[in-house]
Amino acid sequence: MALKINRQSNIEHELVLLLPALRAFARTFHRNPTEADDLVQETVVKALSHIDRFQEGTRLKSWLFTIMRNTFCSKFRVGKREILGAEDCASSRGSVPPEQEWRVRGHELERACGQLPEPYRSAFEFVFIEGHSYEAASEHFDCPTGTIKSRVNRARERIAQDLGELKSTTP
Repeated sequence: MALKINRQSNIEHELVLLLPALRAFARTFHRNPTEADDLVQETVVKALSHIDRFQEGTRLKSWLFTIMRNTFCSKFRVGKREILGAEDCASSRGSVPPEQEWRVRGHELERACGQLPEPYRSAFEFVFIEGHSYEAASEHFDCPTGTIKSRVNRARERIAQDLGELKSTTP
């Protein structure tokens, strides 16, 4: 028992002496000093937790370097599969404006169009909703183009007034 404790103490002492060599070897894997120190720390933790597997007669430095290399390779393989900051991360998406306001405004517009007097509503729907020209509307309704333009303009003014976009011109 005393021999085992003495052996473990010697290995731990030699491990402390090898820390500068472990740091130098870790720098071959990571340029970032923090990541290199993390690799050294993980290597030391693994070595100390598996100290009973160290075989007498082998070089401790080689054993530690093998643990470090295997640790780095394992993390590298896992890192290739697990991409940090994946594309579908919520923090990388832009904000999306809410639809509710536009939906409510659409219903308000429908209601305002429905309240228009008949000649204004039909001219407005024919030109703006169906997309016909003023000339086509004048032929369709059998009236001058100026009358169609006037009806459409009055319809737009009433809709804007109903939606609170235009102040009333009548007292």
